[in-house]
Amino acid sequence: MIRRTMMLALASVAFATASYAADPIKIGVPVGLSGANSVVAPSVVQAAELAVEEINANGGVLGRPLELEIADDASGAAGAQKAFDSLVFQKEVDVLISMETSAARNAGLPIVTKGDVPYIYTSFYEGKSCNPNLYVNAWVPEQQVPPLVDNFTGKQGASKFFLIGSDYAFGRGMLEFARAYIEKSGASVVGEEYLPMDGSDWTAVISKLKASGADAIITSTAGGAPNVTLTKQLRSSGVSLPYGNLAVDEGTAKSMGAEASGIFLSASYVTSIDSSENKAFLAAMEKKFGSDLRTPNDLSVPQYEAIYLYKAAVEKAGSTETASVLEALPGVSFTGPRGTISMSKQHHAPLTMYLGQVQDDGSVKVVDSYKDVDPGEQCPNL
Repeated sequence: MIRRTMMLALASVAFATASYAADPIKIGVPVGLSGANSVVAPSVVQAAELAVEEINANGGVLGRPLELEIADDASGAAGAQKAFDSLVFQKEVDVLISMETSAARNAGLPIVTKGDVPYIYTSFYEGKSCNPNLYVNAWVPEQQVPPLVDNFTGKQGASKFFLIGSDYAFGRGMLEFARAYIEKSGASVVGEEYLPMDGSDWTAVISKLKASGADAIITSTAGGAPNVTLTKQLRSSGVSLPYGNLAVDEGTAKSMGAEASGIFLSASYVTSIDSSENKAFLAAMEKKFGSDLRTPNDLSVPQYEAIYLYKAAVEKAGSTETASVLEALPGVSFTGPRGTISMSKQHHAPLTMYLGQVQDDGSVKVVDSYKDVDPGEQCPNL
């Protein structure tokens, strides 16, 4: 009887241990399924789903499956506070990996700190967001702006720029850097105008642009809807100046149709990257999503890669414990659609950048490329 009881107890322990080992590693994805980012968020979710499916098919991470927990942050601060709080304290996710507006990111960071979870931010942004728990695998102004301005001043003959943005951290931060770089290059800024993030009537701004004498435009709006409304109104008003967009991704450009034709963009990812890793990624996306596939872009591909970077960090650390994962993250890399990515420079990543121009069919023709562009001094005290 005693022997049988001991065997049952041991079996119970073994079962509990096996059950624990199979518990999923939860990845929280707060993202703007509604609001300004609703145009691009579905592609981000698809990229995350593919990464999780691939990793789970190959045994998961430390023998545990990955599981996505997706929450709508409504693309803004109030929604982000609710989404982050739910994911961290109710869903008890192991990590947050997401593309968001800067307003949402800034609102969520105090919750990241309080809950002490790793947070990989996968959106291009205005730079210099520094938090011990935050790592960034997307571009900052130091990587994105120079290729565009240099092309406009050197090859398009531009000397007078008009800047248009959404009135929040990303819009103003990007254009502040752009203004400084333009003026350092010997050109001038003849106008700078903003609308609120949810603004959609650009008529007054376009009137000021036309009266300014500008010979080039650079815009930095909230990703998604504001890009679409501004571009449509610029085209319908007959504006045909060289147009550089600091916030448009390839998927959004395709959704605009012919009105996006001619836009210049500077990105760390375009679908035409000629590498075996990118071709395999695109084929896998097409196979998984078929006719429902959203165009992979400079916001969704970093999401895919970040999940693999997190996997590498957990495996290096040997656990999902936050301090160990944060210590491991700058020492790991992943070779994917954009090449080899490592968040090794002050919690940011050196990136190969592509200067592209949108074609009539919505595709992006690469005009030039710049290998391993340094993100500059972002968080020197981390």
